[in-house]
Amino acid sequence: MTAAVAPSTRRMALLLAGLAMFGPFSIDTIFPAFPQLAQRLAVDEVAVQQTISVYLLFYGLMSVAHGPLSDAWGRKRVILGGLVIFVGASVGCALSTDLTTLLAFRALQGLSAGVGMIVGRAVIRDLYHGHDAQRLMSQVSMLFGIAPAIAPIIGGWILLSGAGWPLIFWFLVVFALVLLAATARFLPETHPVEARIALSPRTLLRDYVRIGFNPRFLRLALAGSIGFGGIFLYISSAPAIVMQHLHLGEGGFAWLFIPTIGGMTTGSFLSGRMAGHSTPTRQVALGFTLCAVSAVLNIGYVTLAPQFALPWAVMPIFLGGMGMALIFPILALAVLDMYPLQRGLASSLQAFVQLMISTVVAGVVSPLLHNNPLHLALGQAGFFAAGFVFWYWEHQRERASEAAGTAH
Repeated sequence: MTAAVAPSTRRMALLLAGLAMFGPFSIDTIFPAFPQLAQRLAVDEVAVQQTISVYLLFYGLMSVAHGPLSDAWGRKRVILGGLVIFVGASVGCALSTDLTTLLAFRALQGLSAGVGMIVGRAVIRDLYHGHDAQRLMSQVSMLFGIAPAIAPIIGGWILLSGAGWPLIFWFLVVFALVLLAATARFLPETHPVEARIALSPRTLLRDYVRIGFNPRFLRLALAGSIGFGGIFLYISSAPAIVMQHLHLGEGGFAWLFIPTIGGMTTGSFLSGRMAGHSTPTRQVALGFTLCAVSAVLNIGYVTLAPQFALPWAVMPIFLGGMGMALIFPILALAVLDMYPLQRGLASSLQAFVQLMISTVVAGVVSPLLHNNPLHLALGQAGFFAAGFVFWYWEHQRERASEAAGTAH
């Protein structure tokens, strides 16, 4: 299939970025509402944080199904179905009057929200190859990176307007409805009927095991997912960082998210520019170097500074975001290229690994570390280092394989 199927690269980048954005919007828009949710629902803020971990858990569990469903039924149909379910789940969240009901609808949001990002990656690889695929993946990543920055700002504005927390979920309803209309109108079906793979539970389970336990798949998926955990640790700890450590109010989330996502957006832009001008290995190495510099600066600041204060408290994460944005498109495409006939399934398993790690970060690691800036900085450094170890392992295996091939 060729790029001619797409109406235009710019339109596809905007649409696929929008589809990927409604997942992060579901996470980050409610951050400023944590204190209000705790008060109105009569629970503590630790319980309110489970609205994030429950969402991520079900997002991750369902992520293994989105891709295979799109391999069997077509990309567009699965995306439209996911959007319809998300709209209904968001309405349910807005109408919830207790934490149990809210968590149930957050789980339903999680089941549907991953469809745009996961199936969208398969769409990119259906349409484009080589450097063109990297450029579009980087463009989508750059636009997608805006979501976590503006989502809590929008949530803060909604609350500062005097509206209660349910209006945040009504905003998500409207956003999803716009995406539903745009997808129905502009997204082409990139996976033709003759290329589809019938759903067979036994075959699907076999393929899950075959791909999921492939050592190279695991090295690539863990390198990106664990590395991103260093960024997501700060994203999931945003309420504590902004309100507890920086002593800012509901409108102060921009101070954390703009440097974070500014770095990711810059890195995604550079990744697109580097396509065809730099080797993937060199680009990933540069990305991990930036992550290492970010970690060293972060630990140095929180250790030596007399108090945790703006703007220096949030500046090191800019470099970490830039580094991860250089790394991720390369690793994501490498996974998809391993299984050209099952890109949806490969994308699903890659997303599952990332979401399970993010769930642990949000539900376990962040609550353990977020009360101390130094603990957060050390945790971030640990995630960056572990991600590098898995990538370096894969890089060494590739070099050994190439050397063996040359010798023969």
